[in-house]
Amino acid sequence: MSHEVVEKRLGLLGVLIVIVISIGGLVEIVPLYAQRSVVEPAPGVEPYGPLALEGRDIYIREGCYNCHSQMVRPLPAETARYGHYSLAGEAVYDHPFQFGSKRTGPDLARVGGRYSDEWHRVHLLNPRDVVPESNMPGFPWLAERTLDGEATRRKMIALRRIGVPYSDEQIAAAAQEVDGRSEMDALIAYLQGLKFRGQAAASDAAQAVQP
Repeated sequence: MSHEVVEKRLGLLGVLIVIVISIGGLVEIVPLYAQRSVVEPAPGVEPYGPLALEGRDIYIREGCYNCHSQMVRPLPAETARYGHYSLAGEAVYDHPFQFGSKRTGPDLARVGGRYSDEWHRVHLLNPRDVVPESNMPGFPWLAERTLDGEATRRKMIALRRIGVPYSDEQIAAAAQEVDGRSEMDALIAYLQGLKFRGQAAASDAAQAVQP
C-alpha cells in the first residue's frame, strides 16, 4: 500500500493512525502493570485520612493543579530545590494523580512540614502577606465553608470500591472527624501531608542499579 493511497483516503488514514497509536500505547503501558513499584504503594504510603481527602478534592476544585505540579523529576536542579524525586508508588491512592508539569508556582510534592499550619492559613487568605512577590490569588472563602461528614463517608466508600483500602472503622469515623471543620482546615491538612514517603522504595531502587 503506497503512501499516496493512504494520504488520499482520509478514512483509511484515520483508521491506520488509531491502530498505530493503540499498539504504541499498549507497548508503553501494559509492561508497567508487571512492575510492583508502579502498581503497589511505596512503604509508608497510606490512604488519605478523611480531612486530607476532603482537602485534596478542594485542591482540585479550586484549580491549584493549574499552577502547581506534584512531580519532582530525577534531575539535580529539581532534587536540590524540592527534595527526593517522585516515585510512582507514592501516587497509588491518588485518583487522579496530581503529577503535572505546569509551574507558575513551586512544585508542592514535598511541601508538607516545611511551613506551619498558621503560615498556610495566612498564605491562603492573602498570599502577599507572607510572599510579597506572589501572584497567587487568595482563597478567603475556604475559611467560611464547612465540610459535610456524610459526603466524606460516601466518598470513602466509593474509593474503596476501586481499591483504596479503607476499613469499616475508618469509614464509620469519617463523618465525626470532618464535621464542623472548614474547607481551609481540610486543604491545609492535605498540603501538610505532601511529603516524601517512599524512602525504603528509593533505597531498594538505588541498590538494584548498583553494579
